[in-house]
Amino acid sequence: MQFTYFHLMPWTDLTEAPTQWPARNAEFNGERGTELYDTYINSMAYAEECGFDWVAANEHHFSPYSMMANCNLVGAALTQRTKNIKLAMLGNLLPLLNPVRVAEEYAMLDVMSGGRLVAGFVRGIPHEYIAYNVAPSESRQRMREALALIQKAWTEPEPFGWESEHYQYRSVSIWPKPRQKPHPRILLSASNIESAEFVGEHRAMLGMALIADLDVAAQTIEAYRKVARAHDFDPTPDDIIVMQQTVIAETDAEARALMKPALAYFHGILMRPQADAQRIVLQKTRFFGSDEQRDLFVGRLNKLKARTLEEQIEAGSVLCGSPDSVVKQIKKLHQRLGAGHIVMNMKIGNLADVAVKKSMELFRDKVRPQVAGI
Repeated sequence: MQFTYFHLMPWTDLTEAPTQWPARNAEFNGERGTELYDTYINSMAYAEECGFDWVAANEHHFSPYSMMANCNLVGAALTQRTKNIKLAMLGNLLPLLNPVRVAEEYAMLDVMSGGRLVAGFVRGIPHEYIAYNVAPSESRQRMREALALIQKAWTEPEPFGWESEHYQYRSVSIWPKPRQKPHPRILLSASNIESAEFVGEHRAMLGMALIADLDVAAQTIEAYRKVARAHDFDPTPDDIIVMQQTVIAETDAEARALMKPALAYFHGILMRPQADAQRIVLQKTRFFGSDEQRDLFVGRLNKLKARTLEEQIEAGSVLCGSPDSVVKQIKKLHQRLGAGHIVMNMKIGNLADVAVKKSMELFRDKVRPQVAGI
């Protein structure tokens, strides 16, 4: 098994939920922001000492949900604070960005880190297309074109031109090129069958979050495996990566007492401003391609929010408990999904950073030794 320490860099000081999206930023305080960034980057660097294989960041916009509008900046800071841990950008919202710039920044990170980049590309959350004024219905085609352009920019030794529906460049020749050859491993996210088939087609690692039903997740992963094999790639468990909100404490009772208010802040405060915007985008656009896929996505979110913490633990949607309990939960995920890599989001909502550090250390001392050899 492999493990990743993931951070959203949330704003933790709100007392009530924003009532609109984009969320008003009048309550942001620069001095407090500096404190949080320092704490969060220290925590991410500490992941190396706690035995994590990767440390991960991602990208979000216009919300206190995450202060990480550009995860590559965080990755650059971590190249100077870590030595061996892989730096996973999970990832850049590719359809919203200039793909040549993404290729350049990822190449810089790979070279600066000595070849430790994991290159994650995601379509993102539907409403964030409003933030960057990109049509959500174009997301899949933009994703396909941009990914092909980036791979060519990483591997083509001579300047080349590019003409596709959404991207046109007279001549491309990036400096630097990635250190890893032919390029860093690519990780793509999937929440449904169609996305999973896209991941398999590109022979990439599959990343999955917001698991509401292990049987549905297993079907999605099997679709990925089937298409990947048709493209001469046989995924191993290490290519199947699932994200879990995670709290580890000395006892089950303590872990649940910590996680319940943290999840309440996460869902009730941080997720609130984008909920309405996301609902409107899904109603008015073809982000998921079909009504069926849209309804599956919305149903999964609603199911997760409606469950008690105990129900989420039982369903395999979160990791929460004493070290022994979390070991059992990890083994269940591995058995049911064939997943060999778990991404742990330990800074959930406004969970105290001292509790996050304790979770990290319990993972290092009491969880990883029991599951590393699976």
